[in-house]
Amino acid sequence: MTASQSVLQTDQASRLSPAPGNPPWWKGAVVYQIYPRSFADSNDDGIGDLAGCAQRMDYIAALGVDAIWLSPFYVSPMCDFGYDVADYCNVDPSYGTMADFDHLLSEAHRCGLKVIIDLVPSHTSDQHAWFSESRQCKTNPRADWYVWADPKPDGSPPNNWQSVFGGPAWEWDARRRQYYLHNFLPSQPDLNVHNKAVQDALLDVTRLWLDRGVDGFRIDAINFAMHDLQLRDNPPSGRPIDTVTRPFDMQEHVFNQSHPDIVGFLERIRRLIDQYPGRFTVAEVGGQDPIDEMRAFTAHDRRLNSAYNFDFLYAPELTPDLVRKSLAHWSGAPGEGWPSWAFSNHDAPRSVSRWAKPQHQPALSQTALMLLLSLRGNAFIYQGEELALPQAEIAFADLKDPEAIANWPRILGRDGARTPMPWRADQPHAGFSTHKPWLPVDPRHHALSVDQQSADQRSMLWFTRNALSARRALPALHTGDFQIIYSDAAVLAFVRATQSEKTLCVFNLSTAPAPCRLPGQSSWRLAFTSDEAARSSKVLPDVLSPLSAYWATE
Repeated sequence: MTASQSVLQTDQASRLSPAPGNPPWWKGAVVYQIYPRSFADSNDDGIGDLAGCAQRMDYIAALGVDAIWLSPFYVSPMCDFGYDVADYCNVDPSYGTMADFDHLLSEAHRCGLKVIIDLVPSHTSDQHAWFSESRQCKTNPRADWYVWADPKPDGSPPNNWQSVFGGPAWEWDARRRQYYLHNFLPSQPDLNVHNKAVQDALLDVTRLWLDRGVDGFRIDAINFAMHDLQLRDNPPSGRPIDTVTRPFDMQEHVFNQSHPDIVGFLERIRRLIDQYPGRFTVAEVGGQDPIDEMRAFTAHDRRLNSAYNFDFLYAPELTPDLVRKSLAHWSGAPGEGWPSWAFSNHDAPRSVSRWAKPQHQPALSQTALMLLLSLRGNAFIYQGEELALPQAEIAFADLKDPEAIANWPRILGRDGARTPMPWRADQPHAGFSTHKPWLPVDPRHHALSVDQQSADQRSMLWFTRNALSARRALPALHTGDFQIIYSDAAVLAFVRATQSEKTLCVFNLSTAPAPCRLPGQSSWRLAFTSDEAARSSKVLPDVLSPLSAYWATE
């Protein structure tokens, strides 16, 4: 074993087992999201799999993250690529076997990485055994496990609710002569989570994976888990049709989601998870105004640990004002939960393409990463973000995303963020597979492959490793308080502080140089920066370089 390997293993062990009395491992953690279908293909069938993920654990650990979030790998017909679950308790054959999952879990833990998996409690696939039974008649044991309703006297759906992916949120089923609710695809019927038997079944699923050794859950679309029992119509949003993509956007979603009883179910989840010390839960909370729900879902240390929304995931530009407004919702008051943040994921176009023109993308990638790692909360990094991958361009004939296909060309869809990871520039399909992959590799991604960037100390991959290493030495960036000390149209400066340590975080989010004169500026010493010109001086410059970021300590 080399000295560097020894240091790495010691660091990994410390991340896996924090010292007694320290904050829980997840507070201020950095989580790396793996989209298994597109990460690494071990058997050359064009589809990423769990064995491929396991083979890359050392690569992920070397980044310096604390955990991985594994997007769904359950049995599924793949109409929505895993978020339409046909069996919560088994691995889809395209991804491998349960033994492959156990090996991945073992490899991750060997590398000092926690493993978070998706829990999808609001809906299943229409091929799930529960739904197959439920749709048979109105009197079977699972008749009330899904949301069924009679038609109106004229045969139309029970109300005006619209699905996220377009069209009415109700699908007629001839066997029961009723409509069933689907907030997403018609092949994704909504569970009736008001039903305690359904909650019990979902808790059994949660327990199965906890017993298997997972370290937590990312809970998908949780604010869709319960509906208004009176099935009242949603009011109009008032948004003109020429400003929206789909009818879903023309309603205020006060009755088909965000039911107040969801928190009771979350408390049941928490009581179960508390039986497994050290586990972590984070909720996905979408919508136009999700903050109240996020606070409710994470309140009082008896519900979930954390939540994230789409403040940054769909933002067309990154500005000091956006950051200031987003962080203002989380004051750290007693009883308040702990936020999580993501700039990219499998559901949104890659941030580097949303926020910068090609010539500015290298600098923007570094600055955005340092900003993400500076925010009070947990940071989620999406696979390929450490390579500064731009959004892939996908021809209509190659699209797989049902939302993109249904709304082409208005919505470009999610496929451009889901293309295969580029591992080797000189190999077909960038080393992801020898077989034609399920989505094509963007030709621009070859030059950004892992092997190319590993050999270049000026690359985004090296920068990511160095930034995460620097962050580990700055405890205030993990759990410290947050206070903005300066903000204008270009520059944002804030301090993260614990009782014993402070870190100053300064960002120029514009593409032009920006003056910076902060109170007591000369007393701060640079700890890490994306600005090459400032690295040798170790002081915060009076003029910030375009798209630059700085961490400094007193």
